[in-house]
Amino acid sequence: MLPTDNRLRRREEFATAVRRGRRSGRSLLVVHLRSGATDPHAQGESAPPTRAGFVVSKAVGGAVVRNKVKRRLRHLMRERVAQLPPGSLVVVRALPPAGDAANEELARDLDAALQRLLGGGAR
Repeated sequence: MLPTDNRLRRREEFATAVRRGRRSGRSLLVVHLRSGATDPHAQGESAPPTRAGFVVSKAVGGAVVRNKVKRRLRHLMRERVAQLPPGSLVVVRALPPAGDAANEELARDLDAALQRLLGGGAR
């Protein structure tokens, strides 16, 4: 499970990540990343934690399928939060094929999208 400190909850945070962040799309999901805007050399300020949120619409499937996809994505992001810059906002939007995808496929698409957003991958 993704720790409480690493979860996006407010609508404004989701909107900031989607509107002002960079986007990388894959066949199963779209990842929006808004890098941390804090100054790491500022006095007395600790870097806020990286936070992630998930959007899984009814197009993915029924309630059981949507919740299963969200649980899988939360678990995958928990393992990857440390790779992201402190203070980043991440929104992972599941596309309809994600409902039928295996964990390995979701992990592969998530890794590829994050790699591209962090500057390590080609289009």
